[in-house]
Amino acid sequence: MFKTINPIDNKLIKSFDVLSTESLQDKLKLAEDSYQKFWRYTRFSTRIAMLRSIAKRLKDEEERLGALITLEMGKPIQQAIAEVQKCALLCTYYAAHGERYLQPKQMLSGAGTAAVVSYEPMGAILGIMPWNFPLWQAMRFAVPAIMSGNVVLLKHAPNVPQCALALEDIFKNAIRHDGVFQNLFITVEQVGKVLGTPIVQGVALTGSERAGSAVGGLAGKNIKKAVLELGGADAFVVLEDADLGKAAEIAVRSRMHNSGQTCISAKRFIVTEPVAQKFTNLLLEAYQHLKVGLPDDPDTHISCLARPDLVDNLEAQVADAIAKGAKSLVKGGRKKGAGNFYLPELLTDIEPSMRAYKEELFGPTGLLFVVKDEAAAIELANDTSYGLGGAIWTQNLEKGMALAKELEVGAVAINNLVRSDPRLPFGGVKRSGFGRELALEGIREFVNVKTVVVG
Repeated sequence: MFKTINPIDNKLIKSFDVLSTESLQDKLKLAEDSYQKFWRYTRFSTRIAMLRSIAKRLKDEEERLGALITLEMGKPIQQAIAEVQKCALLCTYYAAHGERYLQPKQMLSGAGTAAVVSYEPMGAILGIMPWNFPLWQAMRFAVPAIMSGNVVLLKHAPNVPQCALALEDIFKNAIRHDGVFQNLFITVEQVGKVLGTPIVQGVALTGSERAGSAVGGLAGKNIKKAVLELGGADAFVVLEDADLGKAAEIAVRSRMHNSGQTCISAKRFIVTEPVAQKFTNLLLEAYQHLKVGLPDDPDTHISCLARPDLVDNLEAQVADAIAKGAKSLVKGGRKKGAGNFYLPELLTDIEPSMRAYKEELFGPTGLLFVVKDEAAAIELANDTSYGLGGAIWTQNLEKGMALAKELEVGAVAINNLVRSDPRLPFGGVKRSGFGRELALEGIREFVNVKTVVVG
């Protein structure tokens, strides 16, 4: 069952039934009909108008939609509104560039032989999306897929059902057709049946490593294209020539965004010995400025986690680290009382035997490592099964660019925080997944790259 449960007090607000087998088949048939008879044949001008309409509605309703995000998963309201605004920016971006990215290319012209490479839609694309950015993550996969002529089926996280329905309503009203974007309240078991149906030609998943392994396996079994964006343990490398004040400020801002529930936040602060004490002091000062509060308070930096089990898991990871010798520079943890509140913390003396060293920490807990030099910093940064993003802080940009090549990740920020941007491809390597979203690379993930040779 899909349920809206207020993370402030864990009280049930509204629930939604899972689709029956018959209702699911009806939706799959509607997706097939909508693709085969309608959407794949629409002009780019129609798709562009659709995206501009959606962008306008998102801007007009940013406060209402932001409040809905906050209600369902506890994101601080200012960050929730910013998420809606980013979705509008995404629509505007693909409205401006999507047609150009999908134009056929003339190849091998001359000498009696010519070839054209075209980018054509595939069918229905299934999106399995998480709760931590309930609008942005879904839009990030759906907008380029629909712009390229596909139709979309959304299987959203069970704790954000009203955000899923809001997205379906937004697309339906912009397209004036029921089958181009459909929300599916389905179980994990039903996902396999959806992937097995012929109309579904691909799947995009943003979620945990475990979920990615399961969905990737199903996609392989059914010979369907997959794009997986999974967890991260991003390193935030601070060298001795860095602007330490700014680095500390950005490190804490990155780690604590969305109450620490972000795949690409800075989770491991790695600083070289000559500036370790000064950077540590600046980190501690930045921690002191964090405000923990209710998510609807515009001054709140950190609020509740989305679900009780997330608090339980983070608490267990930290307890394991402390039991094995880690130290708390900032002591946080579960806040007494109702709701899923977890106070920000900072741990040091982390060793490879600890869960915190090997696993992703999804909450407001930062890890501080001190290393001898930049070579040791890069070695430690790469000593993880994840490879989503990483940051390097140095005022020597030539050195920063050289070290960025050494990081085994999909994105590197130099003197900044890692974040997704519609203009730039986004995704990971290693156990952080494969494939890319956004930019030109993202819109070409779920298309048939067709070659036609003449002569």
